[in-house]
Amino acid sequence: MTGNPSRTVGTRFYELVHILTLRNLKVRYRGSVLGIYWSLLNPIIMTAVYSAIFSATFERYYQGSALRYALAVFIGLVAVNFFSAATTQALPALVSGGLLLNKIKLPPAIFPLSMVAAQSFQLLVGILPALAIITVLISRNPYHVLLLPLPIVALIVLSTGVAFFVSSLYVFFRDIPYLYELVTFLLWLTVPIFYPVAIVPEKVRAFLWINPLYPIIESLRQIALERAMPDLRLMGIAALEAVVVLALGWLVFAANRRKFMDFV
Repeated sequence: MTGNPSRTVGTRFYELVHILTLRNLKVRYRGSVLGIYWSLLNPIIMTAVYSAIFSATFERYYQGSALRYALAVFIGLVAVNFFSAATTQALPALVSGGLLLNKIKLPPAIFPLSMVAAQSFQLLVGILPALAIITVLISRNPYHVLLLPLPIVALIVLSTGVAFFVSSLYVFFRDIPYLYELVTFLLWLTVPIFYPVAIVPEKVRAFLWINPLYPIIESLRQIALERAMPDLRLMGIAALEAVVVLALGWLVFAANRRKFMDFV
């Protein structure tokens, strides 16, 4: 009796992504003391810096609480750092895996996916527990913890879509990293991380929705820092934008997939 071919292909694909993800994690943290928990260090340090500089100015927008301002900054940094790291590491993934692609018949998608998966493992194991603790202590509603995975999944899906897009472009245009560095900086600047949404002029505020990270970060903040029920419409927008970006990224990736072997 033969097995289900689609299931066999799907299982093999999963196993390949799993193997590459483990390899990425081992290489990244070989000899490291803190391991995946280094992903917490950067947002903690940056939160301390921003709080020291801006807390006295902006805490009044966060119920007059310096702690709430610091936590809002931390949540924003966590999301932006994840997106930036996952997509930047995925950008050269196809070219880096060129030797394997030319020697073994492998699905090209496993290379950018494994990079996002490695970063997602760090997020889920290193940062999600911290967000859960913040949610319970600040929102005082343990049921909000159940909502945390929704914007986090949207963040991972969004990053995967961008990873497909930039990794496929890098195969043909090797100067993409310099341009993408500017793009990630603009994305970071145009989402309220260290400054509150309230200070953004009304005419400009509408443009915040162009940044797909904005509804994700605001959803995370509502879940973690507010006692009231989070805005489900906001989470729906975050999920919709993430799925659209994933679809567009995959379309670009799939359209160029047969050309990869000639350039890597």
